Amino acid sequence: MSAELWRPSLDLALHRNREHPDARLVQLATIGPDGRPAARTVVFRRFLDDPRALAFATDARDAKRAQLEADPRAEICWYFPITREQFRIAGLVALVGPDAADPALRRVRDEVWTALTDEARTRFAWPTPGEPRDPAACFPDAAPDRSTPLGNFLLMTLSAVAVDHLALEGDPRRRWIHEIDAQGRWTGREVNP
Repeated sequence: MSAELWRPSLDLALHRNREHPDARLVQLATIGPDGRPAARTVVFRRFLDDPRALAFATDARDAKRAQLEADPRAEICWYFPITREQFRIAGLVALVGPDAADPALRRVRDEVWTALTDEARTRFAWPTPGEPRDPAACFPDAAPDRSTPLGNFLLMTLSAVAVDHLALEGDPRRRWIHEIDAQGRWTGREVNP
């Protein structure tokens, strides 16, 4: 079995919520070096060819890089306000930089960079995230070249291993759990909300 057990529901939620400005925002939780969860909002960019893999972008200088290199386990929580659905997707994160071994992933990294808005690309040219702010630091407002990703631009992929889908419409609400087993097969079951 494949991710087809949960992907149609997620695809439909994306389609039905496409007009909502926040439909592509997800909360990403990683594990910090002290063992505490660290959550932040990231923007969903696209699916990869693997139906269970989602793509995001991040800055190589950001704290989440070190967190994910130390422990690649992560979970996203994605809420769709129009359809009132929540998807919690747990999985393993891979970071793809300019020297990644897989040429297909390097190509996706380039495509995601090209698809970014000028405003989003400009942020990758700003000073290092999380560092003390220097009043003399330069925050450029001209976007970097669309055709060449900056070296600190990383493609971040999440390969799902478990999906918890909660539909908040109706009474009672409905909930489904999908998990991948050791052989790579997906199973799904409806559970109490």
